[in-house]
Order: sequence, then structure tokens, then C-alpha cells
Amino acid sequence: MSDHCQSCGACCASFRVSFYWAETDAHPQGSVPVGLTRKVNETYVCMQGTDQRPVRCIALQGELGQAVSCSIYAQRSSTCREFMAGSDACNQARARLGLAAIE
Repeated sequence: MSDHCQSCGACCASFRVSFYWAETDAHPQGSVPVGLTRKVNETYVCMQGTDQRPVRCIALQGELGQAVSCSIYAQRSSTCREFMAGSDACNQARARLGLAAIE
């Protein structure tokens, strides 16, 4: 995890985090705790808190822009694993919090 990620959290408070239901522990090979998700449709779930306004993932701990962590980091979804610090989406989320872009 980038040092920026441990002091940011903007992505966890900006986007709906949806993914294939079988990534949850409701499936034998899944890891995301199903109790922290909401059903989107027959195929997808999302992290609780990311399907509402204001957005804040239920797994996000700490104060945005100061010090944050993910309570299920080792079990996080592919959506979170694939999100890149410094990407356009990251920097857009950071801008919403008034944080500088990551080069």
C-alpha cells in the first residue's frame, strides 16, 4: 500500500465499490465478508456505505486526509486491489478532499 493511501482514503469515500458476489465469503473461495456488502443485483454486490451519499466504505477506518486504514485489507475485493494510487480516478477523489494530486 502506498504511503499516500494510509493518509488519504479518498477512493473509499468517493466511489461505489462493486464486484462479483463470489468474491465474498458466501462462496468457498471468496474472502470479502458478506456481512459488509449489499446486493446490487443477482451478480454483483457492493461494499456497504459506497452505495449512498455521502460515500464512505464500511471498512474504512480513521480520518480522511489524515490517517486511514482498511479493516479488511487482506480480504479486500478485486476492485480495491486493482485501484491504483496516482491514477486519474485517485487524483479526482483526492481533489474532492482538497488533497494534492499524486505524481
